[in-house]
Amino acid sequence: MAANPLAHDRRTSPLAGLTVLTLEQAVAAPYCSSRLADAGARVIKIERPEGDFARGYDASVNGMASYFVWLNRGKESLVADIKQPDDAALLHRILATADVFIQNLAPGAAARAGFGAEELRRRYPRLITVEISGYGTGHSYADMKAYDLLVQAESGLAEISGHPAGPGRVGVSVCDIACGMSAHAAVLEALIARGITGEGARIEVSLFDGMADWMNVPFLYYEGTGRAPQRLGLAHPSICPYGAFPTRDGRLVLLSIQNEREWARFCADFLGEPDLAHRPGFETNNARVANRPAVDARVAEAFAALDRDEAAARLQAAGTAYGLVNGIADLGHHPALRRTRVETPNGPASIIAPPALRDRSPPALGPVPAIGQHSAAIREHFAAPAAAE
Repeated sequence: MAANPLAHDRRTSPLAGLTVLTLEQAVAAPYCSSRLADAGARVIKIERPEGDFARGYDASVNGMASYFVWLNRGKESLVADIKQPDDAALLHRILATADVFIQNLAPGAAARAGFGAEELRRRYPRLITVEISGYGTGHSYADMKAYDLLVQAESGLAEISGHPAGPGRVGVSVCDIACGMSAHAAVLEALIARGITGEGARIEVSLFDGMADWMNVPFLYYEGTGRAPQRLGLAHPSICPYGAFPTRDGRLVLLSIQNEREWARFCADFLGEPDLAHRPGFETNNARVANRPAVDARVAEAFAALDRDEAAARLQAAGTAYGLVNGIADLGHHPALRRTRVETPNGPASIIAPPALRDRSPPALGPVPAIGQHSAAIREHFAAPAAAE
């Protein structure tokens, strides 16, 4: 394990002392490595002279891209060209003491440059290699270009998302994130296993596999019934009532009924019709799903007579689970939102904090690097030994 001379204040973090080398760009691989950096690992990010292309996605955070600020805090930026012998030798010197190597280059590109997983695992038995691809290997899609929305479409996610009028895109890069989360979990498992066996591991994760796993419920439902879940917008395909209803002031409130006890109380305390829970077409969830237009119409009538705050108070009193359908501006004022500060080359930024707390505290996030900010220090730290005279 190579010591990190640039992160002395993170030595008590869970992954302090670990070194991660990344040949990464875009979202999935940077998501994985950002979480390792948050936990104290030294993450050395290899960039082209122009930088990770995600640096140019937008300029919304102090002139920097929102994706890049979110996913590259706490990393060191090294400008290097893996095709140049001197730079390749430098990277191998880093790998000789590194713990994890992550890459999401085009299929075969890393191997052609001498950084394929098979070769690296042979040379560095303790190394954990992570290959992130679009569709995996060994089939006709292996060389397909893959970006998040393309995989949303290919995996069937778009078909079950959105409004009944047509397929929809999930509004964040969910396939990239699912892949990055899976890769992160696999790395942690491999580190635990290495602590027992002394051996590293070869990990392969694809965007498609990450999302296909999340698609298990609609897929198994289809295989069991022959019917795909319908697109219902803000409604649930197999529970009723479970959806968003407009209030008198034009706002949307989403409610969720999970069982017959909740339904009976909702009928009595919110709708003011305790006998409704026992009428034909309303008496069980299966009956309500089959009778959804009538059930939703009755619920909608009650919401239309209330403004949003009144509806929320009535739902709270009835013990009904509900949520306010907020906009992005509302998220910034949400009472549950936690934010944290991260430094960038263009000044501090306030971002949404990572979800996990350790001992009731979030991780201390390192700064977002400028392109090549750490090149000189890294090259000096991993310089080739001087030739003997």
